[in-house]
Amino acid sequence: MSASGSDVILERMMSLHPKIIDLTLDRVWRLLHAVGDPQDRLPPVIHLAGTNGKGSTQAMLRAGLEGAGKRVHAYTSPHLARFHERIRLAGTLIDEDALTDVLDRCYAANGDETITYFEITTVAALMAFVETPADFTLLETGLGGRLDATNVVAKPELTIITPISIDHTQFLGDTLAAIAGEKAGILKRGVPCIVGPQPDDALEVIEARAAKQGCPLFAHGQHWHMWEERGRFVFQDETGLLDLPMPALIGPHQMENAGAAVAALRQLGFDEDACGAAMRDVTWPARMQRLRDGPLAKAAGDAELWLDGGHNPAAGQTLAKVLADMPKRPTHLICGMLNTKDIAGYLRPLARVAESLTAVSIPGEANTLPADITAREAAAVGLAASQAGSVAEAIAEITEHAPESRILICGSLYLAGNVLRENG
Repeated sequence: MSASGSDVILERMMSLHPKIIDLTLDRVWRLLHAVGDPQDRLPPVIHLAGTNGKGSTQAMLRAGLEGAGKRVHAYTSPHLARFHERIRLAGTLIDEDALTDVLDRCYAANGDETITYFEITTVAALMAFVETPADFTLLETGLGGRLDATNVVAKPELTIITPISIDHTQFLGDTLAAIAGEKAGILKRGVPCIVGPQPDDALEVIEARAAKQGCPLFAHGQHWHMWEERGRFVFQDETGLLDLPMPALIGPHQMENAGAAVAALRQLGFDEDACGAAMRDVTWPARMQRLRDGPLAKAAGDAELWLDGGHNPAAGQTLAKVLADMPKRPTHLICGMLNTKDIAGYLRPLARVAESLTAVSIPGEANTLPADITAREAAAVGLAASQAGSVAEAIAEITEHAPESRILICGSLYLAGNVLRENG
């Protein structure tokens, strides 16, 4: 098979089954039945939902499980540089031949029936998982929870709900309570759930749903706690206290994600060594990632070049805290966002810590917010704003006037993926 085999099939899926969001599980159930119900034959499943931190929490959990010698499948979305990143088989990204084969079989099984891109590729991932031996399967929801295409496992080993905030209001509702209700749809009768830090409105909904479902909850602030002490990550739950390394991922928000990952590992029966591996060995691109090599990093010269894919108001607040805690250096943003996002809510906290923003459109993305609108919104929240035709052009303009600054490329995982591909 040619190296482009999976790309050809993915493009075919996109054209026949448009990349739209249409929340229902009927199409997924139909295709799952057609391919032999792989959701019923997966290794023990840990299912994650939430607005922020799903990917980082999953990455830490995977690092901990693998540190304990376990083979781990993992499913995440969206991908950054290549689709293969979404499907990790027993610790290794799916290879081209395997991906092409499973996509081709899934496409053939679906026939001419209507289905969305995310749904059909999720079914393909589940098919791949049942065909490779592993000890655990980590499933990250794409959107919401109740009607997400990943919500098809009757009895997971464990569920996790990371922090919930306002996002995707056109699909999930415009209140925290409504959004939490959708996220809590992953709860299953009798299955324990780890709950990360939540606003009161969200936690009340999760607790009510758990009571109705008979789910044991292990909630931050009630059943487990975490804090930093003398440069160490301290975790405490009802079974005792752990003194661990700080998480390798940068930012105070990663403490919350680390806490959920450690709580999950403890619930699954793993020891302090596994929890230490979760902190020490985790990697997760485009989450305050320092770019040190590659053409874009080289073009930045003496400037620091950073990349982050956060894209909602909560992510903007978190990113502002991270930047405020870093060594003082003039910070300039390069930002591109989707037109479905709350751009003002995202940028408002960043205006307090950045000197300027250069707006770009996201290459090849139909739903990109045009650079001129991003620049206008940035100016409205108090940022000195300009536009550039590309990220490379923006870097050149910034470094010409501020050669030793800190440059942060931000606003979208889709932009982050373009940057990682360009930086090679």
